[in-house]
Amino acid sequence: MRFLDDTRYPSLVEITDGYVSGSLRPSDVVKAHLDRIERWDPVIGAFQAVYAEEAMAQAEAADRMLATGARLGPFHGIPFGLKDICDVEGRVTTGGSMVFKDRISPTTGPLARRLFDAGGIMLGKTKTVEFALGGWGTNQKMGTPRNPWDMNVHRVPGGSSSGTAAGTAAGMIVCGVGTDTGGSVRLPAGYCGLVGLKVTEGQLPTEGILPLSDTLDTPGPLARSVEDTLLMYLAMKGAEGWHVERDRRQGTGTFAALQRGVRGLRLGVLDADERSACSGDVLHAYDAALDKLRHAGAELVVFSAAQPYADLTSSCGLLIVAEGYFHRGHLYEQDDLPLDEDVRLRMLMGRDVTAVDYIRLLKDRVAGRDEYLRRMTGLDALLTPTMATTAPPVDTVDQSVAPGHFTRHVNYFGMCALSVPSGLASDGLPTSLQVIARPNDEITALRIGAAYEALQPSPPVPTLS
Repeated sequence: MRFLDDTRYPSLVEITDGYVSGSLRPSDVVKAHLDRIERWDPVIGAFQAVYAEEAMAQAEAADRMLATGARLGPFHGIPFGLKDICDVEGRVTTGGSMVFKDRISPTTGPLARRLFDAGGIMLGKTKTVEFALGGWGTNQKMGTPRNPWDMNVHRVPGGSSSGTAAGTAAGMIVCGVGTDTGGSVRLPAGYCGLVGLKVTEGQLPTEGILPLSDTLDTPGPLARSVEDTLLMYLAMKGAEGWHVERDRRQGTGTFAALQRGVRGLRLGVLDADERSACSGDVLHAYDAALDKLRHAGAELVVFSAAQPYADLTSSCGLLIVAEGYFHRGHLYEQDDLPLDEDVRLRMLMGRDVTAVDYIRLLKDRVAGRDEYLRRMTGLDALLTPTMATTAPPVDTVDQSVAPGHFTRHVNYFGMCALSVPSGLASDGLPTSLQVIARPNDEITALRIGAAYEALQPSPPVPTLS
């Protein structure tokens, strides 16, 4: 199809509007994406499994429904990817581990069910870091997806939602489900030039998703624009499709916020110490983004947390491995299982977290969040880069270092955040702006992200060759 080629990938908004006008049919859209998967996934490696036959059957059923006017809402007929830690009844859910390569899901989790009920068409399961424990996106046993922004050097896609990000960035799916425990939606979004939303804990159900950290796990959408991300987020929340479509057409409800801009908002920005964590390219992109928001009417105020982000990153990491070890530690204690050795080293760190340590982490988390929010008084949101550098080559990654310097504290304090592309660095790789908002204030994060996105030129897409 001409609407999907190597220089242009259609957005969720374009596709759903095409269905309404009759210029597009779900069967054609799904076929075009499946063709793209067949062509490019042998190189990119974003998918753990592809369900082509079933997806086409669902697309043809969507054709018939739309032809009769029985449209379920904006997500009806949208081809998406599901991170392979999410259960779908009768399908294999590996969790990115060879140990689970034959594990059949007993039920469909409520999050996946909501997307199916909204009319979404799952093209397949996308790859993940083993048991979602890792921010770079690497997987020794099941394969590391290639970041589509460099077809010559195998660069990290970000993790742990690596396949969802790589597949969306390469135009093989329109959007997809990720999960975020310490940055695992936002880091892949940042490295792959996408929008990713980390929601407040408890906003979306985690039942039917293989757990890493019961305290911190949050599912979230990855897509190519803020509005696409919002539409998927609302489908994940189970919002009624007709209601979403009405608000979108009328610019009411959640969609009203996307048009409000940033004039009059007070936004916190990095202090000198935290700026030093960034590479030159990332800092240049960050400052350019701040200039645009300042000129659009936002007031920028230097913000300093009570603790360095590096310390908060460490605390969050300890909480993750403590709870991760509870769920999967017994596997990593067995030397004869085919497990990712990088993940093994991280997971076994949880063995050394005592009950005293664990309770202290939980208490420190509450106290730290209260202080962080107190320091945010008078500010509408905070702005940071999503990641400190652009995507490094896979073979240069130091697995002992987590890339979530600017993301993990958001999880640790139970807040929400949005990652938005901020252009390309001198090496041609994406940079990204993170908008951090208070718990349950996703609307403000989306509002600022939409305002910033509107100030940017049309985002480029990676050139696949």
